[in-house]
Amino acid sequence: MIGQTVINVKSGGRGRLSTFVAGAFLLTLIVSLQGFLVQIPMAALVGVMFMVSIGTFDWSSLKTIRKVPITDTIVMIVTVITVVKTDNLSMGVLMGVILSAIFFASKISKVKVTSLSAKGSHKKVYHVSGQLFFASVTDFVNSFDYKEDINEIDLDLSNAHLWDDSAVRAIDKVVIKYHQNGVKVNLKGLNTESNKLIDRIAVHNKPGGLEKVASH
Repeated sequence: MIGQTVINVKSGGRGRLSTFVAGAFLLTLIVSLQGFLVQIPMAALVGVMFMVSIGTFDWSSLKTIRKVPITDTIVMIVTVITVVKTDNLSMGVLMGVILSAIFFASKISKVKVTSLSAKGSHKKVYHVSGQLFFASVTDFVNSFDYKEDINEIDLDLSNAHLWDDSAVRAIDKVVIKYHQNGVKVNLKGLNTESNKLIDRIAVHNKPGGLEKVASH
């Protein structure tokens, strides 16, 4: 079906009618003309599939293999090898999807935390940029100096987004650690989705939440 679609598009059929005609013609061959189809030599069908493979392969990708990100190259090579080794296109696609997801999660897991001290006061502002989820919370929590000589910090999350329970727990951990050292934490700049997540899951903002945690 992938080969048929690509050949259809390369032949100029880009509308819905072309897709319908191609599908209807294939259905007619299978249902009504199967007696003629079984007379086609297997070697001829193999030759057709070879031509379909040659026609659908993106040969220009070989020229740009050194220019594209290394992760894209790895996904392409692993997908091809998996298909060849297993004779199963779905397995190759599955491996490609899994690798792409892993590489994407690794790429967006970089969180940047910068600090700015307010002159003449024991207050500090932390600016957080990036996506907070299970793969980035460790770096986020380790970006703070919990024993510094300050009374209050502002945690600016205007350029950050909280995606899951792990992100909320990381915020809780930061707030609680500072609270245990006598430092007040103010969360600022939370977008609507992140704020809803904080309200549902977080502990530090619940009545008596910080005191209960500190007592354990």
